[in-house]
Amino acid sequence: MKDITRHPILEIPERRRINFKFNRKEFIGFEGMVISSALFLNKIKIFGHHAKDNSPQGIFCANGQCAQCNVIVNGIPVKACMTPLKENMAIERCNGLPELPAIDNPVTVRDSEIIDTEVLVVGAGPAGLSATKILGENNIKVILIDDKAELGGKLVLQTHKFFGSQEDVYAGKRGIDIAKILGESVKSLSNVQIWLNSVCLAIFSDGLVGILKENYKYALIKPRYLLIATGAREKMLIFPGNTLPGVYGAGAFQTLVNRDLIKAADKIFIVGGGNVGLIAGYHAIQAKIDVIGLIEALPQCGGYKVHEDKLKRLGIPIYTSHTIVSANGENSVESITIAQIDKDFKIISGTEKTFACDTILIAVGLNPVDEFYLKAKEFEFNVWVAGDAQEIAEASAAIFTGKIEALKILKEIGIDISEDLNKLEDFAEIMKAKPPIPTKTEIKFKEEGIYPVFYCNQEIPCNPCTTVCDQNQIRTIDDLITKLPYFKGEQDCIGCGKCVAVCPGLAVVLIDYRKDKKYPLITFPFELIENKLEKGQKVVVVSNEGELGEYEIHRSRILKEFPKTQLITIKLPSEIAKKAVAIKHYETRYNESLDLYQKSFTDNEIIVCRCERVSVGEIRRWIRTGVRDFNELKALTKVGMGACGGKTCTPLIERIFREEGVSVVDVTPGTKRPLFIEVPMGIFANTDNEKEGL
Repeated sequence: MKDITRHPILEIPERRRINFKFNRKEFIGFEGMVISSALFLNKIKIFGHHAKDNSPQGIFCANGQCAQCNVIVNGIPVKACMTPLKENMAIERCNGLPELPAIDNPVTVRDSEIIDTEVLVVGAGPAGLSATKILGENNIKVILIDDKAELGGKLVLQTHKFFGSQEDVYAGKRGIDIAKILGESVKSLSNVQIWLNSVCLAIFSDGLVGILKENYKYALIKPRYLLIATGAREKMLIFPGNTLPGVYGAGAFQTLVNRDLIKAADKIFIVGGGNVGLIAGYHAIQAKIDVIGLIEALPQCGGYKVHEDKLKRLGIPIYTSHTIVSANGENSVESITIAQIDKDFKIISGTEKTFACDTILIAVGLNPVDEFYLKAKEFEFNVWVAGDAQEIAEASAAIFTGKIEALKILKEIGIDISEDLNKLEDFAEIMKAKPPIPTKTEIKFKEEGIYPVFYCNQEIPCNPCTTVCDQNQIRTIDDLITKLPYFKGEQDCIGCGKCVAVCPGLAVVLIDYRKDKKYPLITFPFELIENKLEKGQKVVVVSNEGELGEYEIHRSRILKEFPKTQLITIKLPSEIAKKAVAIKHYETRYNESLDLYQKSFTDNEIIVCRCERVSVGEIRRWIRTGVRDFNELKALTKVGMGACGGKTCTPLIERIFREEGVSVVDVTPGTKRPLFIEVPMGIFANTDNEKEGL
């Protein structure tokens, strides 16, 4: 079994082991975890085979947005990533759909329950929780729904500390802790109903919203006001082998590792240098998973520089101006081939490298889950949108936009609000802004006293170090949240280490010349192993350029306010001290590329529509014959007609149109399904589901 039993950040709960069957073989899982995680726990990554070409199917989004993980439970197809495991559950591979059961008795149709509420909030992630908190505190009747088993959305996957404003968005705290804070504040509100494991199926023109509640109960909600906070779904790329089991989104990886405590891989390679990819790499290291490398197509990573630096300091190679050539393997990922690209994003022949790995994480951006909002606008609901469903940004920005949209709803209701919405929206734009190019900063060391040194060199919204200093000696230029911090030095630093422990980017160290100017003491943050490092142990000290050598620990401590961040103090020669930015507990093991033969692929072998197994070649051929209507493509190829409803392939096909010289404005978009999620038809009739185990 591949469960995580020790972690430097996450508490490992007691979990009850239960038995289940997969393809008639006995396995052990943990009660309450979803089926997909139970299969990964038992090293099963192939959940079925596609009926069209017998291609192996495995997990992809782990978020209920696709159907790649479908399995058969008691004769009914279900999504493995959304269905909880139960004792003695009989699960079979999904090799096409099962036979329809015979209907022995007539179906009894029952009316659906219609529930009135002041506000319906769809999505209990950072935006939805923040909004619900504001509305509930103003005595507004709210129903909050989410399709997961716990509150928090993507916050429950985030073990790193958050950037932004400490006052407004809990900066300096970890996502998992913010989820608890927001969740508890919402649970305490008597006028808020929380429906978990409840899926929003559709927005109807008569002002009703269809909800599939827990245990397959269908309800219709009639809200006066509707707030959509449904988050985002991950983008995909088109490349040979992109549907192999082992190729999936970084969010799916974080779900397996950080939520369900499954060691989902041994060796991963990451495609995408935005914050999602960089953070996923760091999460992998915390889970004792090797990160073989990371590629980014642009000349520089698009995520925060401090996240990139954390990986580089740990010896993770980052290849900018590189792309994935192919994912390689017969039934699952065995290796990845990458190559350098020129300024026109064309592969430079001869630069290909192949690395052995068992998992490839795709982290090339997100698309808003905004179909609920767009449909509600079409049907003239009183509707607002927040978080990633509004605009893709950091979770800290989602917390803030949730607050703003809730205040707008209060204003619409007629409740006076004291906050200046224009000022709040200006600040939200700062929070949502793309990170600027890092600046070159020169640190001037004063070889006396004790003071913090800041190795952050990118003007992103972040202020925990300024608010945590009891001496009020850490400020930013003009006190702006986006400016870099500095130590004023008007009072002596007391060496408490809070600024080191709170920094989300692990970019602050404390340097102490008081006892020995030639060998100062340097205090570093450390959060990569669960055991406390002790005095006398040796660790590797690193700079931004590489390893500086192995040194003994002089002192080790953990502050009560930051229990998962160790403060490690080391005595270093003065010249080394001026370069040292971090420590690690092992020397880097470099992974060399392999001399493996990789076959060439044609467009006819590269899949664009995962559900219906439609190739890039098929799409190109029809575009070249003059097809400019997505609905016509559907009729010709079945593209977009699978279980996911075109959620993944539509943006990819738009890209193919552009590559063929056709502007997207000249393409007739496809008709959206009235239902956003697949659902058994009996649900709408409110029939009793007599199948056990679901």
